[in-house]
Amino acid sequence: MTEAHSEQAFDYQGLLEAAVGIAHRAGEAIVEIYEQADLGITTKSDDSPLTRADLESHRIIVAGLTELSSEIPVLSEEAAAAPFADRQGWSRFWLVDPLDGTKEFIRRNGEFTVNIALIEAGAPVLGVVYAPTLDRMFTGIVGHGAWRRNGAAEPEPIQVTGPGPGPLVVAASRSHAGPHLQAFLASLPEHELISMGSSLKLCLAAEGRADLYPRLGPTMEWDTGAAHAVVAAAGGDVLDFDGQPLSYNKEDLHNPWFIVLGNKPVSWQAAFAATQQGQEDV
Repeated sequence: MTEAHSEQAFDYQGLLEAAVGIAHRAGEAIVEIYEQADLGITTKSDDSPLTRADLESHRIIVAGLTELSSEIPVLSEEAAAAPFADRQGWSRFWLVDPLDGTKEFIRRNGEFTVNIALIEAGAPVLGVVYAPTLDRMFTGIVGHGAWRRNGAAEPEPIQVTGPGPGPLVVAASRSHAGPHLQAFLASLPEHELISMGSSLKLCLAAEGRADLYPRLGPTMEWDTGAAHAVVAAAGGDVLDFDGQPLSYNKEDLHNPWFIVLGNKPVSWQAAFAATQQGQEDV
């Protein structure tokens, strides 16, 4: 390991700026394919869709992160995961979803993102979420702050909602609504609902446009790592339904059901309990 790389590994601001540049280059490649008639759609072994944009973004990001910090391993959705026997020795690694929201990409609704997170000791410490069709970048360093940048404008600090008055606003998945979510929402107080795709839902909470986002369905660690870092940096939480922060680099890379919270008081535990009771009564 070179001395420069050793110092850079702990230069979170420098790593963030570099990751922003890598995410932007990946986003440009995604948009170039997005504007073509043939997206190169195939199907993965789990029946989820894969496009040329997923693969090209993966190639750009992995090459960029490896050049940036070759001693930090990369775990990407579009590559075979290293065996847990190897991964459990990782104290720090990059967690990447090259194209989060592939279904939204195929539907051409623009609600997809590039996600790059730095994970340390099982927790996200740095995150970059880039929405290329919006040219909007969300970034965060836990303990230092979170920012949103539109186009070439200067980054603006963002934070989650506080406990003040106003209607409860809930973010929900555009592609993954189901009976569990419907039961959960029915158990909440009166609220407004915002539907959106990809990790942009977590970013809605990070920038204070939503008070909470419940995810009552399957996700993987790379789906949440980057936006989790942004939410945490903005003062919010990403918790499982036992109230514990999501952890990363588990042997099984699936996430449990989770909820994203700002700082507005809401009885989400009661809503979840009612949801569970409702399912037991079916």
